Amino acid sequence: MGSEYGRSVITPHAVGADAVPRTAHTADLPAAELRAARALMDLAFDGDFSDEDWAHGLGGMHAVVHDEDGVLLAHGCVVQRRILHNGRSLRVGYVENVAVRPDRQRQGLGGRVMSALERIVDGGYDLGVLSPSDEGEQLYRAHGWVTWPGRVGTLGPQGPRSMPDEDPPMLWRADLDPAHELLIDWRDGDVF
Repeated sequence: MGSEYGRSVITPHAVGADAVPRTAHTADLPAAELRAARALMDLAFDGDFSDEDWAHGLGGMHAVVHDEDGVLLAHGCVVQRRILHNGRSLRVGYVENVAVRPDRQRQGLGGRVMSALERIVDGGYDLGVLSPSDEGEQLYRAHGWVTWPGRVGTLGPQGPRSMPDEDPPMLWRADLDPAHELLIDWRDGDVF
């Protein structure tokens, strides 16, 4: 199995109650494992997941769970972004590309991935932010993520821009005043 994944050896983890995600930076994930994670996004999101969506999760820390045979069952990642709020620039752990194989959902794997990502957010960022899918929102709420009640916008190439039609993000461990808009850094594709 080690040669199949290039320079790193994938250590299968027990699944079920004892599943512990392995965490690694994008640079430390073998190309085959990144391809497997990209394929998992297509499978879990039923083909509604673009290459741009995938690229949003590269360059950060990944949490992965494999079965006994090395098959990727669950994935998520945290990338660094910046939010301007009330005159401060906050370092944000932005959660991306969270997915579980459809035939392994509702077995706690998504929760284990989220716990691993939240540990990364807690250890390295001012707060966590994510844009939930309708299917994932229940998982995030169960982990204590809350929907931002205030306005959102972006600090883009032409300066600050409010986004009144944007669905609000969910936040982790944030004590921010909703009277002040959240301005997230610009990126191609979905800003949130």
